[in-house]
Amino acid sequence: VRINGISYAGSGCPAGSVSQLMSDDAKAFTLLFDSYVAEAGPGMPLSLARKNCQIAVDLRFPQGWSYSIFTVDYRGYARLDPGTSGQQVSSYYFSGQSKTGNLRTTYYGPAERDYQIRDTLGIDALVWSPCGVNRALNMNTQVRVSATGRQRALMTIDSIDGELKHVYGIQWRRCQ
Repeated sequence: VRINGISYAGSGCPAGSVSQLMSDDAKAFTLLFDSYVAEAGPGMPLSLARKNCQIAVDLRFPQGWSYSIFTVDYRGYARLDPGTSGQQVSSYYFSGQSKTGNLRTTYYGPAERDYQIRDTLGIDALVWSPCGVNRALNMNTQVRVSATGRQRALMTIDSIDGELKHVYGIQWRRCQ
């Protein structure tokens, strides 16, 4: 199994704002973001309240196997005034297939803290790659916040050093 490449686009990951770390054996990767921040408050345009990043992972693997995302780790920061909320949302699918796995975590204000989320897809929600072909795994991720009046809300996906980070665990099975 080998990761051939990763591409990305979106308001939370503009060109040049993502660092990619690949394991020596090209079987694991980490993405570090520096622009993935959703923010809402007085005088802020609505476009800042939602940021997304569409990620495509090109994986090469042996014939007779398929793979699925099983766990996803997120680290971030939420600063939410009373009465506000923030969400981290992810959708996973393979090019050319309609089945999608969805994950969502919501935080409610008041809150000001770092967070770490480990979402695990249940067996019925797993999205498996098609057998016999290599197709990109697409991940549509987003953070969004909601605030009214004079309230402020901010949510990121970041690490301690201020960069944004996703770590993906991949599950495999034999094709039938």
